[in-house]
Amino acid sequence: MGNSSKDDSTTDGDTSGGNTPPSNSSLYSEGEKVLAYHGPRIYEAKVQKAEIRKNEWKYFVHYLHLSNSWDEWVGEDRLMKHTEENVLKQQALDKKQGVDKNAKSGRSTQAKAKHSVDVKVDKEDIKTNVPKGKKRKNDSGVEKGSVSVEKLVKIQIPATLKKLLVDDWDFVTQQDKLVKLPRSPTVDEILTKYLEYRSKKDGMVADSIGEILKGIRCYFDKALPMMLLYKKEHKQYNEAVVDNVSPSTIYGAEHLLRLFVKLPELLSYVNIEEETLSQLQQKLLDFLKFLQKNQSTFFLSAYDGTKVSEGKGKGKDE
Repeated sequence: MGNSSKDDSTTDGDTSGGNTPPSNSSLYSEGEKVLAYHGPRIYEAKVQKAEIRKNEWKYFVHYLHLSNSWDEWVGEDRLMKHTEENVLKQQALDKKQGVDKNAKSGRSTQAKAKHSVDVKVDKEDIKTNVPKGKKRKNDSGVEKGSVSVEKLVKIQIPATLKKLLVDDWDFVTQQDKLVKLPRSPTVDEILTKYLEYRSKKDGMVADSIGEILKGIRCYFDKALPMMLLYKKEHKQYNEAVVDNVSPSTIYGAEHLLRLFVKLPELLSYVNIEEETLSQLQQKLLDFLKFLQKNQSTFFLSAYDGTKVSEGKGKGKDE
């Protein structure tokens, strides 16, 4: 339904030249407000461009109330006319998936159910999730020469990895499947492979990269049981992580990718110089591109089909 690949967004040269255009005209026009499937949800969107690609109509859409980083090319199967009937369909789907019923009508499509792994991270998400007391303290306590990371940090997750996050949500919460543990490669092994990759590419590894990787490992180990697991995964976690074993030696890329969705929120407690922040963002993006480059090796194409029991404890909502 909404799990179509976003690969079209990276193939701007696909516009059909010699292909014969489809006989039917475009169903949607540029500037038209539509409803678009994305993952398990339906969002309000606006058609920015309409082109014939590989002998079929493709539409470049912008999801209303979301940042431009989520703009993408989609096919007609992902779009619906913005009619009263289809809006009711959207609202029914939101209700079925537990989206906040009190969301304002004009922003109903922006309400983000936590069960979607918070795939769409923007500033409003962070403001909603950060404890109010600490957030106010951070806002008022920024020293001169420093910046609030909450306001500036932006981690651009590549389109193919965003799709993996949606698939990950679907496997666990809809199909009752889990990542089989222990994973190979583990988070520790992936971080080591990245260090080796940078060393080979640069001829040396800067101390800052080593420190960032240590930080990622530390954040992962601490955040996993608190905010990176779905409820159905807690029982598995309690059985797998015993005797003070680090989660980073058991879990793999699937759960590591979830961390990058939460990093803006976690980093909002830290004051960093603007120049340092810019360098950090570049290094985090480089690491994500490394994950993307090795996607077929690091990520599972399917999860364990064993029926799971719903775990107890604090964690991601479904």
